[in-house]
Amino acid sequence: MDVVVTGRHCELSDRFRSHVTEKLSRLEKHDHRIIRVQVEVEQERNPRQSDRAVRLELTAFSKGPVIRAEASAEDKMGALDLALDKMASQMRKAADRRRVHRERRERVADVLEIPEVEEAEPGVSEHQVGPITVTGDGPLVVREKTHAATPMTLEQALYEMELVGHDFYLYVDKDSERPCVVYRRRGYDYGVISLDVGDEGPD
Repeated sequence: MDVVVTGRHCELSDRFRSHVTEKLSRLEKHDHRIIRVQVEVEQERNPRQSDRAVRLELTAFSKGPVIRAEASAEDKMGALDLALDKMASQMRKAADRRRVHRERRERVADVLEIPEVEEAEPGVSEHQVGPITVTGDGPLVVREKTHAATPMTLEQALYEMELVGHDFYLYVDKDSERPCVVYRRRGYDYGVISLDVGDEGPD
């Protein structure tokens, strides 16, 4: 596991960097798939916020979802311990959910069918634009991401969104089987957008 430590508005000693690496090695017992953890330490310049003088953010990259945790304290060591506890808790929850999902997949694996991949129509030209293969005249897609999707509930989607620290999360609703996006609204409430992918066209 690689550990990358960076500081903003503060100097970080080699002793502190070694301490961070030693502490973060304990995360591997919660998730052995961790590849890299980024640690960002920021010094608060406002003297009125002495109790939050240091803000520390951890970002763990693994073969699973990206997990973030942050905390503030009077000093670097205190902020590190708080953020580490939060991340360990999130990893335990993620491991529990993976175990439940794996058991569910095993129960329904025998009824799943793998769809056939349709071949490109003959006579349609393809050309390369950087790393992207463009079919026909476009339109040009400058960035494309594909993620494996397991149908989930709204509660699970909210949990996944909090894990990655994003303001939105795209998922397939378990009950309606519709593509949905849950997003963070102003304040602490959320909104949900779903797509109707029925075969019937407009009248």
